[in-house]
Amino acid sequence: MDNVAEFVKGKSVTIIGSGKSAFDIAAEVAKVNGADQPCTMIYRTRHWLVDKSSIWGINLSYFYLNRISQLLVHKPGEGFLHYLLASALSPLRWAITKVIETYFKQRIPLEKHGMVPDYSYSFAMSSCLIALLPEGFYDRVDEGSIILKKSKKFSFCGNGIIMEDGNECIKSDIVILATGFRGDQKLRDIFTANWCRNIVVGSSDTSVPLYRECIHPRIPQLAIVGYSESLTNIYASERMANWVIHFLAGGFQLPSVRCMEENVAEWAKYKDLYNGKYFRRSCISTVNIWFNDLLCQDIGCNPRRKKGFLAEWFQPYGPADYAGIC
Repeated sequence: MDNVAEFVKGKSVTIIGSGKSAFDIAAEVAKVNGADQPCTMIYRTRHWLVDKSSIWGINLSYFYLNRISQLLVHKPGEGFLHYLLASALSPLRWAITKVIETYFKQRIPLEKHGMVPDYSYSFAMSSCLIALLPEGFYDRVDEGSIILKKSKKFSFCGNGIIMEDGNECIKSDIVILATGFRGDQKLRDIFTANWCRNIVVGSSDTSVPLYRECIHPRIPQLAIVGYSESLTNIYASERMANWVIHFLAGGFQLPSVRCMEENVAEWAKYKDLYNGKYFRRSCISTVNIWFNDLLCQDIGCNPRRKKGFLAEWFQPYGPADYAGIC
């Protein structure tokens, strides 16, 4: 839309949802209309949206995106030593999470507005449920230009939205559904053949069965890049695309169908453990380095991308570390 500001100006806008898009849209509408025509945001689940990516000047990537942080979590296909380390260091992971949660609860008025999530910050990181809060969002809530309302469900009425209890009707000229989408359904809809549609996303109680998060063991002639999530999706997708390019160029061969399915099952256990009810999203954020190591090993390049022992273990990994792989 070219003239969004004009479209919403002076109108009662209700936004359904509580993810990044819902917060961004609410902030933009509030900027246009102010407290004279407040924007209402109806949410069902509270999520961790924070206003910065650091605490006390330390970037959060030092807690989650370096090799030392990978030792604190169980990983798919890990050996006995990694299993012992992750189990022994779990109290440290819990303590780090509590420190970060306390910092953001003191910095952002989550408790004041009833927006403290029901799950931990660590779970948000491992499930890709973390996002940056729009600048000044809760200032706009305080001034009355954004109204937050919790409701598990809603329905439409003649002049707006009816809340769950049926006692409150919110006048709405515009209703924006910022409720996301089902990636597995989009994946299924790619196919016309029923046998592909039936197997490509697996059963509803398991994660989508993609080897290296790219290839279905039973449909090896198709690569699916971008379904799995990370904290930076473009970064993760680029690494997968690079792996696919090396495969198509004959750089390596896929394992047998049985081996691929066993590997998929290992990753499904990880997602079930760390992604909870969001396992279908296939988030790999807290094992991103572990995953990239596997891709590097497949294509025959050194997974250790840093210079020096301290940098390798303590510096966060990012896209620039893999720039030389072509």
